[in-house]
Amino acid sequence: MKLDKPVTGGPCWTELGTSDLAAAKRFYAGLFGWSAKTDPRQEAGGYTVAHLGDAAVAALSPLYQESQPVAWNVSFAVADADAAVEAVKSAGGTLLLGPMDVLDVGRFAVALDPAGAAFQLWQPRAFPGAGVFNAPGSLGWVELMTRAPERAVAFYTTVFGWSVNTSERYTQWGIDGADFGGMVTMDEKFPPEVPAHWLPYFAVEDVDATADAAAEAGGTILMEPTSVPDGPRIAVLRDPQGAMFGVHVAGEEG
Repeated sequence: MKLDKPVTGGPCWTELGTSDLAAAKRFYAGLFGWSAKTDPRQEAGGYTVAHLGDAAVAALSPLYQESQPVAWNVSFAVADADAAVEAVKSAGGTLLLGPMDVLDVGRFAVALDPAGAAFQLWQPRAFPGAGVFNAPGSLGWVELMTRAPERAVAFYTTVFGWSVNTSERYTQWGIDGADFGGMVTMDEKFPPEVPAHWLPYFAVEDVDATADAAAEAGGTILMEPTSVPDGPRIAVLRDPQGAMFGVHVAGEEG
């Protein structure tokens, strides 16, 4: 992505809701070199922040509700979570949770876009979001998978004011032209039971080696390493608990 720090309207954080926190910590530590620190406060509910060196890069947490799927979730920074929620609802989205204060670190909400893709809103206070983007082991791209691309463009440009860069192959999202993510139209190759969703991509030094390491650690390669025309080498993986994520070669995104 062309962002090097969290900015209002852009992706600022990604977190995994998992059915086995200990196993997830081992898997991603082996894959990305993360060190994970679990917040010891009871009210934090086991929330665990993954670091590369001193920089926070992602979070892992237990599932907090029975209906919550095992999945990676993407958060977008907003200046005012309450106002953003009203914008989401006015544009045809649905509020799932919040807005609510998260200790002293920020204000948070979870919503669905009109096609059912979940995303999170984050109003930063003490915690702005990821301390690094695009470096190996950190968030480098976010991608919307949807069956309603025209509606998605109308929704997200209304809610966040994103710029849209459309080519024959791909649509990219940006903040004033600084692209940070894209959109894929889900066609017949996607099973009907797979819902619309946001997919985080993590930068890595070697996509092929990372895919092999994920499979050896009990994960699944959903899309074999592929070189995108005029783009990076990418793969889509699934961790042992079932959460999907992508990887791409660091420095070759977008």
